[in-house]
Amino acid sequence: MCRHVGYLGPGISLHSLVYDGDHSLEHQSYAPRMTQGNLLNADGFGVGWYRDGAAMRFRRAQPIWTDQSFREIARAVDSTCAVAAIRSATTQFPVDESCAQPFRAGTRLFSHNGKVEGFAGVEAKLRELAGDLSEVPDARAPVDSALLFALAARHWHRAGDLAEGLAVTVRTVAGLAPGRYNLLAADGTTLAATTWGDSLFTRTTADEVRIASEPLDDDPGWRPVPDRSLVTADPASGVRITPL
Repeated sequence: MCRHVGYLGPGISLHSLVYDGDHSLEHQSYAPRMTQGNLLNADGFGVGWYRDGAAMRFRRAQPIWTDQSFREIARAVDSTCAVAAIRSATTQFPVDESCAQPFRAGTRLFSHNGKVEGFAGVEAKLRELAGDLSEVPDARAPVDSALLFALAARHWHRAGDLAEGLAVTVRTVAGLAPGRYNLLAADGTTLAATTWGDSLFTRTTADEVRIASEPLDDDPGWRPVPDRSLVTADPASGVRITPL
């Protein structure tokens, strides 16, 4: 269900982030190696990045391989921090641009790779926990991921910590329903991610960090993240992995 990648380091083009590598994010849209329960991630895509401290986005409800205009635009946009995602829609949810991720709350970007099992049975409780969504428009998207995003955004509004917002969200939702809760978030200077039921890998060099659902190439530097873990990455401290 879906694939995503986060980047933090020296400025690179969005084209490099999405299209570079023998197993690039674009390649994973039609030939994923580690995804569960689906053969394609063709129900939309999105890329979020930072410019002058603001979180910017490009989202579409079509397969990424069909959007030649984005392929060209992506060569002209550089960023030091970015999140990109491709979507495989769960059957009860629409193929709509509002459901394409990353979602955005202020300067924070959010992506969910997975699903809430038995969503209909816990939707009302999740909406109760999420509270007022008026200030977070993306949280109103007609998809289960939007309510996970709403829970994270609520924590960020109260406490601010990027990684803890994801950890609290996963613990809360997993206590209500089984599912796959691999989350990824960025704030322009930090990346955070969770593993809960699906694959996640990191690759670090002297000056950059990549976090991805699957390795983007055959570089031996990719390291699997243990299931039920919280990942935090920033230039000063590198990658830190703790149990959830």
